[in-house]
Amino acid sequence: MNHDIDIKKTRINCFRQSKVPGEFMLQMRVPGAVIDAKYLKVVMEIAEKWGNGTFHLGTRQTLNAPGIKYENIPAVNAYIKDYIHDVDQELCGCEMEADETGYPTIGARNVMACIGNSHCIKGNCNSTELARKIEKLVFPSHYHIKVAVAGCPNDCVKANFNDFGIMGIYKMDYNYDRCIGCGACVDACEHHATGVLSLNKDNKVDKDTCCCVGCAECVLACPTSAWTRNPKKLYRVTLGGRTGKQNPRAGKLFLNWVTEDVLLGMFANWQKFSAWALDYKPEYLHGGHLIDRAGYKTFVKHIFEGVEFNPEAKMADDIYWAENEQRANIHVMPLSKHKTAGPQE
Repeated sequence: MNHDIDIKKTRINCFRQSKVPGEFMLQMRVPGAVIDAKYLKVVMEIAEKWGNGTFHLGTRQTLNAPGIKYENIPAVNAYIKDYIHDVDQELCGCEMEADETGYPTIGARNVMACIGNSHCIKGNCNSTELARKIEKLVFPSHYHIKVAVAGCPNDCVKANFNDFGIMGIYKMDYNYDRCIGCGACVDACEHHATGVLSLNKDNKVDKDTCCCVGCAECVLACPTSAWTRNPKKLYRVTLGGRTGKQNPRAGKLFLNWVTEDVLLGMFANWQKFSAWALDYKPEYLHGGHLIDRAGYKTFVKHIFEGVEFNPEAKMADDIYWAENEQRANIHVMPLSKHKTAGPQE
């Protein structure tokens, strides 16, 4: 069957074009990467009734059903109405309609997360809960952004390769009297972290606080609980990481020792910044590219409007990314092709 298909419209609806003409793959969002097991029946039903009988675990932690015929998209959209209501509306609190038209946009990608401290002994934060809070602030939106939340600096979720990469960290408290000088924390820090601990002449522990990454390996290693996590939950954020054919790069350290309030205040400004930078005309442009276009200083001015930093917070004065350019001098072009941010005359 031949179809006059608006590919852009179907993509916005979270259906990806297949190599097979007239076939698409549905991408079901799983913000924070955790849902009730009962929802696996939803993707199973879609795969078996409308798809090709398989499903794909998306690299951004989506549940994908390939092989859906174009003419069946309306039926699939009607079927996932309750799923969208339960996950994006109820779990995440997104301000959106859950109706028979399916997902309203694919702009903000699924917010990824590792399992975090709900299970992992290394986890410093509940990454799923935080991812869902961020989902509420960035979705639905036509502005492209990729976010990943890691429970600790191990970064199993590869937050460094997202527009915003978040890692749960802690300041550690040291109880001098509980320390027995066994050196377990020193060994753990040397082997698993940045080697900032050492035993002094009194057989107690000295710490180079400048280079502590807040991972809590010392806490896990200490047999007497001389090291404990300070109750205040803090985060590290990397900025501007991305993959891609032209100029992939790892994110750079952007924020350190910031609270959840700072994070959520920042994401609450993302759509407003994106709208300004693109002259209120959404286009398919990765968040990192958008930050590049505006310039780091301008981006910071917009993204932290109305945000109050906690006393421990640190922010990069400037960022100098190192890009892996796949084509020499890719940024050298005629002036007429240079992109500018903000409203255009």
